[in-house]
Amino acid sequence: MGVKFRACVAIVFILLLLGSMWLHGNLEHWNTCPIASRVKNKALSLTIVNSSDEGVVPLRVCPGQRFQIAKLQAHLQEAPVSANDVLLKPYLASWDELIKFLEALGPMVGLISQEIESKTTIIRDLAQKAEKEAEKKMTPQRDTGMVISHNRSSNYSELNHRLSFGYTSIRSMIKWELENGLVDFHQQTNSGCRTLLRLHRALLWLQNFLQELGKDATEGERLQSPSDLCKETYQRTLAHHHTWLVRKGAELAFLAMPERPYFYKLVCVGTQAEASVVLNRVVRAIEEVYKRNEVALQEHGMLDLP
Repeated sequence: MGVKFRACVAIVFILLLLGSMWLHGNLEHWNTCPIASRVKNKALSLTIVNSSDEGVVPLRVCPGQRFQIAKLQAHLQEAPVSANDVLLKPYLASWDELIKFLEALGPMVGLISQEIESKTTIIRDLAQKAEKEAEKKMTPQRDTGMVISHNRSSNYSELNHRLSFGYTSIRSMIKWELENGLVDFHQQTNSGCRTLLRLHRALLWLQNFLQELGKDATEGERLQSPSDLCKETYQRTLAHHHTWLVRKGAELAFLAMPERPYFYKLVCVGTQAEASVVLNRVVRAIEEVYKRNEVALQEHGMLDLP
């Protein structure tokens, strides 16, 4: 009994350690093949489908739980702006819901959410710092000139003006950090661009996982368990950026993932058919955001930031 207890404690300790390294800066220097992994990740991008949900019944709010699939969908739909950009505020709000989603899957998987949350905090802190600096330089002509608004009905010329501010959108953040020398292409920094890349990679994994979870079983076959699907999609995506030790720790954590009925409750449905409809809508919304960020990072040579 004593041996089993010590083994259990050792496993928990390893998972805690690996969880802290999941998206932490100390992890990336173990990446052995960044170029190859980027190519593989790009090949996994989903086929673009018409993401318009106009006229579709809104997703239901699930009472009594923190994660709300309806809120996630709303934030994702609010994020795309102009022809090729993504607003930063709803993008990070989307991650807030995805963090709640991971936390709802149990303490082992929830460890991953802690590192993801640390990344969103870095970007928010950078945005707050830049906004304060901009306010100091701002002329007193307009009291609310630097207030970031994401109201779709706002004047487009005003929106375009605000998109030039540092941390209003993904592209404005990239422009701001390049102009201010905050991005280092040779060593690790806590820049918003580098942090975005880590979130971008994790989003591809979750995108693929939710897509597979929403698929119906083919005739004569049983639905795969969420644990197996999570492991397989992780191996196809985020695992390329992790060492063998971290990969094995992550796969061990996935073993504790709940079964499908729990996921049905989590997204407020009762059957696999209903789950497919809901998850496919969310996957399409994620795809649009992911695609835009992929293009923005690629255009500036940032898909392999150290």
